[in-house]
Amino acid sequence: MAATGEFDIIREYFAAAPAAEGVVLGIGDDCALLQPPAGALLATSVDTLVAGRHFPEQADAAKVASRALRVNLSDLAAMGAEPLWFTLALTLPSADRKWLQGFSRGLLETAREYGIALVGGDTTAGPLSITIQVTGHTTKPLRRDGARAGDSVYVSGPLGAASAALPLVLRKRKVDAELQQAAEAAFYWPEPQLTLCRAIAPLATAAIDISDGLLADLGHICRASGVCAEVDVDALPVAALARELAGESARELAATGGDDYQLCFCVAEADVPALEQLHSGATCIGRLVDAAGEPQVMAYRRGRRWSPQQTGYQHF
Repeated sequence: MAATGEFDIIREYFAAAPAAEGVVLGIGDDCALLQPPAGALLATSVDTLVAGRHFPEQADAAKVASRALRVNLSDLAAMGAEPLWFTLALTLPSADRKWLQGFSRGLLETAREYGIALVGGDTTAGPLSITIQVTGHTTKPLRRDGARAGDSVYVSGPLGAASAALPLVLRKRKVDAELQQAAEAAFYWPEPQLTLCRAIAPLATAAIDISDGLLADLGHICRASGVCAEVDVDALPVAALARELAGESARELAATGGDDYQLCFCVAEADVPALEQLHSGATCIGRLVDAAGEPQVMAYRRGRRWSPQQTGYQHF
């Protein structure tokens, strides 16, 4: 049995989202009415996930929902912002009750876990796609354009797991159940680095989340800040799952593979001791230098310049 229309879907699957601070009027009207915290800047970001492009068409709906919200929360973490609210635009081939039950369960469970409230959205018929817009607040945003030559470059945690897991997620490779479960966890449940961003916000000069690959995403910081980065690829923290699944290719995946949603951030030399005292688990992978020409990332392996076939995920 399927829900009969747009408002039935909203009422049955999403209207039960819990109320949250700052929500004057939530789901059910033409607009949500929201009251931001006094003195804070609002940070907002939007992402679209398309079936067959960003996740398998037959993927479990609850897992897809959790991933869709988590990758947006990662953008808030990269800006040093605390989650507040989000909206959802859902395009569906059909109003399938079982799929909607799983999707709404996964979405609202993830929202509760990270303290973000669903306040509105839209549903329509068409090829399956999920668009989520998140809003958070910050008094000290972490931007891409604050880095300076002499800064050290850090990554928040192990890299390469999600890209190494992709062939298993797509069912292109058969493995035992335990390894399959680990691969799906790496892909569908990335951890937004919200806790870390709270700790490093007073110290970081720039930050970005690693969605398209470390070298590609660090390149955005370089261009925004007008600097070059020297990266020691041998220093990258490679995820154990990537080593197990990709073998000798794991380090290249750590440098160029996306979807881990760790943070890459920069810290001035004078603040490195304070960062080290945080015991955050972050790893120093290089430093920033003056850009003699075009700002870029220069990767090194075994002390020599290294150029991968591709620096990161290409959207087009």
